[in-house]
Amino acid sequence: MSNAPHRVLLPVEILRGQMVPETIVETFSSVPVVLLGYHEVPDQTAPSQARNQFEDKAQDELDDLVTAFENAGGDVTKRLVFTHDAMKTFERLAVEHTCDSVLLLNPAPVLEDALVPIRGDVNVEHIARLVGSVVAGTDIEITLLHVASDDDDGRAVGEGLLEEATATLEETGVHRSRVTQSVVVDDDPLEVILEAADDHDLVVLGETQPSVRELIFGDASEIVAEQAVCPVLVVRRRYLEANGENGSNTEARVDGQ
Repeated sequence: MSNAPHRVLLPVEILRGQMVPETIVETFSSVPVVLLGYHEVPDQTAPSQARNQFEDKAQDELDDLVTAFENAGGDVTKRLVFTHDAMKTFERLAVEHTCDSVLLLNPAPVLEDALVPIRGDVNVEHIARLVGSVVAGTDIEITLLHVASDDDDGRAVGEGLLEEATATLEETGVHRSRVTQSVVVDDDPLEVILEAADDHDLVVLGETQPSVRELIFGDASEIVAEQAVCPVLVVRRRYLEANGENGSNTEARVDGQ
C-alpha cells in the first residue's frame, strides 16, 4: 500500500446497488483509496453465513469498482466485509488503514466546486493539504467558508484561517484564482453550511469528535451528511486510537484484501 500522507476510506453498500459516480472515480484517483465493499446483515443472521451465500457476487461487483479506479490511475485497496454494524466496521477500517478521511457517497453528476467549512479548532493545514491532494489535478473550484462569531475579532480570525488554508492549497498546486474565501457572521453555523452545501458538488467537513462513529452519527456532521445532496468527505483525526473492539463477533471479513 502507498505511503502517501492521505488515504480515503470509501464505503460502498455493495449488494444494494449503490453506485460510485464516474466523477468520484476520476477525482479521487489522485489519492490512495480503501474501497470498502460492505453488506449489513440482520442480527439473526451470522455474518459468515451471509458471506458464504453472497461473497462471489459481492466480489465481482467490488472487482468492477477496483478496475474503474485502476483504469483512472488510482491506488486502490479493496476490502469486503459482511457485518452486523456498518459504522463499527467503518471505524475499525479507518484506523486499520490509517485513512484520514471517509467519503460518504451521494449522486455526483458533476464535480465542479467544493465547499470546505473551516473552524478555528481544527487542523487547517491538514484539511487544506488533503483537499489540495484531491483536486489539484482537476478544475474544481473551492469555497472556503468560516462562520464567525459576532464580536470584534470574529471576522478577523476567520479571514486569517481562510488565508492560511488558501496558502496551503497553493503549496499543493491549487492556484489562488480557484479559491473563494467567505466569512459569514452568524450564530447558526450549521444552517449557513447547509445552505452553502446546496450550491456545491462536494462538501469537505472536519470531524468534531474523536470517533468516526460519533462523527458520522452525531453533531453537525451527521446533519450535513444526511441532508446534503452531494458527496461528503469527512476528515477525521489522522491517528485515531482504536477502542479495543475488533469486531470479531459482528462481522465476517474476506481476508487477503
